[in-house]
Amino acid sequence: MPRIVINPKVPFDVNLRKFKSLCNRAGIRQEAKERMHYIKPTEKRKTAKIEAIRKAKNDERIRKRWS
Repeated sequence: MPRIVINPKVPFDVNLRKFKSLCNRAGIRQEAKERMHYIKPTEKRKTAKIEAIRKAKNDERIRKRWS
């Protein structure tokens, strides 16, 4: 769990923004989002495969552009 030292001289909004950015960098929001619903292992593999294909097509498109 990310921790910040609260500085009383700094406005609350700034301290809250620092905490939120630390949580984002630690991946807490993403992990909570993933844990909200159970995803079957077959669905995980399927989405990973689709993502890999999409990434490969994008990389190929970029390579063609710079060749």
